[in-house]
Parts: sequence; structure tokens; C-alpha cells
Amino acid sequence: MITEKIIEIKNIEPVILFGPFDAHLKKLKEEFPDVLVTARGSLVTFRGEENEVVMLDRILREMIFLADKHGEVLDNDLNALISLAYSPAPANRPGVPGDEDIIVASPDYVVRAKTNGQRRMVSEAKTNDIVFAIGPAGTGKTYTAVAIAVAAWKSKQVKRIVLARPAVEAGESLGFLPGDLAQKIDPYLRPLYDALQDMLTAEKLKYLTERRVIEIVPLAYMRGRTLNNSFIILDEAQNASNKQMKMCLTRLGLNSKAIITGDVTQIDLPSEMESGLTNSPKILDNIRGISFVYLDKSDVVRHKLVRDIINAYEQHEKK
Repeated sequence: MITEKIIEIKNIEPVILFGPFDAHLKKLKEEFPDVLVTARGSLVTFRGEENEVVMLDRILREMIFLADKHGEVLDNDLNALISLAYSPAPANRPGVPGDEDIIVASPDYVVRAKTNGQRRMVSEAKTNDIVFAIGPAGTGKTYTAVAIAVAAWKSKQVKRIVLARPAVEAGESLGFLPGDLAQKIDPYLRPLYDALQDMLTAEKLKYLTERRVIEIVPLAYMRGRTLNNSFIILDEAQNASNKQMKMCLTRLGLNSKAIITGDVTQIDLPSEMESGLTNSPKILDNIRGISFVYLDKSDVVRHKLVRDIINAYEQHEKK
């Protein structure tokens, strides 16, 4: 069924929304070649099959939101929005995320749960003290977990945030990396810093890390500690052994919560060593207060090719 949708752009310069030389507009036309896309003045018109027009409407409205909040729309933003548009929207909710999807907000930044899997993470974290978020690359597990932790700290539910990762080499050795120990482990912890830097100003993050309100540490540094009033995130948990997983989970003190994230298809442990993440559902599934959230390729929010890559590897492994 052919349909037409006209959207009025208010208080935003077209170059901010559509990029230099209309690069973003051209990208939309390339991704949806069967839809006639025209932009004249403050009006943007989509004409084509109803389902594709609805997707373009969702994308453009999110672009308007980003342009209004941040003063720009980046290439990565657009790629993520296109990928999300191909994800099925919840039947009882509008396609564009609303205020109910906001995880954490500041005057300069808003983090929303963008997929059903991410919404389940947020929901389960409200009612459980330990949540396992298991799924493939690109599903926003780490980013969503960090946002949930920052929101808990901002609302004074916890007094500090502890983020940990196993320093397991994917075919590399720490000994061959340059620098002291802090410099050697920095590449392993960098994704956690990147997520925090999106949600806190550089000055605020520096202030909080210097006062150990926020700690980002290798998993081995957790041993022997009891963490009260804390939000703990163990990232890349597929590379934690059974002993390390038990050690991390038993650090939980009074009034503390934890989110464990990982991808069981990307285990870098030696072949003779079992992954603590793989075994966790078998060991912990029936304990009240512990929840398992499984994300899948429909939750991928990176470049749309990531979903195709995951698909291809799944088919290859089945063969």
C-alpha cells in the first residue's frame, strides 16, 4: 500500500539534521531506494510502501531529537537509527522511544533503552540485585549496564560504581604491550571509560574516579573485597573462569547490585578452561533475586551489517 508522510522541521538548521552536502539525506535514500524522499524548506516528504515510510518516519524523528539535544547527528547515530528501524517495535508502544525509555538524563545527554532486550535489562535491574545480560556484540549490553549504574548513583540508590573486566588476551599478551601495568590494562578497560564519558562530563568523571566513587579495575583486583552500597558491573564476563565468576558475585555487600554482561560466542579463555558465564545459568538460574536477560540480533544497535554478520556466523556454526 502506497502512503505519504509529511514532517515539518522546526527550529533546526537543515545542515545540522541532514549533514554537510545532505550526506544523511542521501544515506536515507540509498537505504530506502523504493521510497521517494524529498526535502523542501522545512518540510520532508516520504512516499512509498507504508512499512518503509513508517521506518523512515521513526528515523527522522529520532534524528530531530538528536539534533535538538546535541546540535548534530553523527554518521554512527544514523547507522544505529537505521538498524533500529529494522528491529520490530513493541506492539503496544510507538516506534520512537519515549520518556518511559529514558535510563539516565542530564542537561547535555539522554540515554534511552532502544530495544526490547535493553528494556528487559532496565526492568530486571529494578527488581533483582543481580542481572546477567547475555547476547552478541552490538546489542548495547555494556552501554545499557553503565547507564543503569549511573542512574542508580545519581538517584543515591548506591554510593559508588565499580566496573570490572577480565584482562584476558584475545591472541595477544600483556607482556608485549608497552608501558606500566596501568597502561597495559587500559585497552581492556577503555570501553567502560568511553561509555562513562558519554554520560558524565570529563571533569566530573575525573573527579569521581580520583575519589574512587567510580572505579574501573581488572577483575583480579576485586579479590578480597566486600562492596557495600555499590553498583558492580562485570563486563566481558565470558572470559571469567568459574572461580573468578564466583569471586566476583560474592563481593556483593549490603545494599549493592550487579550486572554481568557477556557474549558466550566470543570466549578467549584457553580451551581447557570453562567460562563462568556459560555455567552461570546452570548454577544460579533458580536463585531468587538473580535474573537472566538474553539479547539477540534483533537488539543490535551498531551498523546494520553487524546483524548480518551475526546471522552469517550462526548459519556457519549450524553447518
